[in-house]
Amino acid sequence: MITDNDDAALAVKTAIQVGYRHIDTAEAYENEVGVGHGVRDSGVRREDIFVTTKLVGEIKDYDDAVAAIDQSLADLGLNYIDMMIIHSPKPWVDFQKEDRFFAGNLAAWRALEEAVDAGKIRTIGVSNFDEVDLQNILDNGRIKPAVDQVLAHIGNVPFGLFDYAKQHDIQIEAYSPFGHGEMLKNPNLQQIADKYGVSVPQLGIRYLLQLDALPLPKTLSEDHMRHNATVDFTISDDDMALLKQVTFNDYGEFSGFPVFGGTLD
Repeated sequence: MITDNDDAALAVKTAIQVGYRHIDTAEAYENEVGVGHGVRDSGVRREDIFVTTKLVGEIKDYDDAVAAIDQSLADLGLNYIDMMIIHSPKPWVDFQKEDRFFAGNLAAWRALEEAVDAGKIRTIGVSNFDEVDLQNILDNGRIKPAVDQVLAHIGNVPFGLFDYAKQHDIQIEAYSPFGHGEMLKNPNLQQIADKYGVSVPQLGIRYLLQLDALPLPKTLSEDHMRHNATVDFTISDDDMALLKQVTFNDYGEFSGFPVFGGTLD
């Protein structure tokens, strides 16, 4: 994640100028002010840019969710947010525990639904939700989640969740599509990438696109931005089948994060 607001502003402005139109941020990244500056200074019409932010996972009550939505609007400096999603079904310190926080997620969801009604947000969704968490929203909410943003990359794809989301017309967005960089060191993936004349990052993005997921790469480098967007090739059915058999869950220095299997004190 890019936590410095000046870096975030420059990254967003550069990405938009390169051709990106979907900008992803979160309250927890502490860079919404910078993201808003980047959007406003990009020279592209606001209606042509899709901005996603996230309600912090620790908020599991209605009043705090309402306040956080308004704070995100103020920090971004935008008239509306294209999509806001619940960052996690559980507070991060409880991510590996059994409690699903069903009632708290519904309270936060109600605040998001009312923000849609008020025109503050155009679309709402979730992140890191498993099937049971999604079903809670589907059974009890008024508005169906538009997306579920989850960890997915070559070697670690929750195929059951992908199938469930497809059945319920929920778009999967894939964060950490390169496995925080550790995936790039895999010589077997490099061999397959070489076959198509592309890099491992390009192979990883194309793989997710062919699974009907929307990858969300993050970088400060303009060259990498352009590189990651150049994926006009097709992975063969045989190679897709091979890539689906890859298992990989080494996240190096990031292994302690809850979404990668770690815990927070």
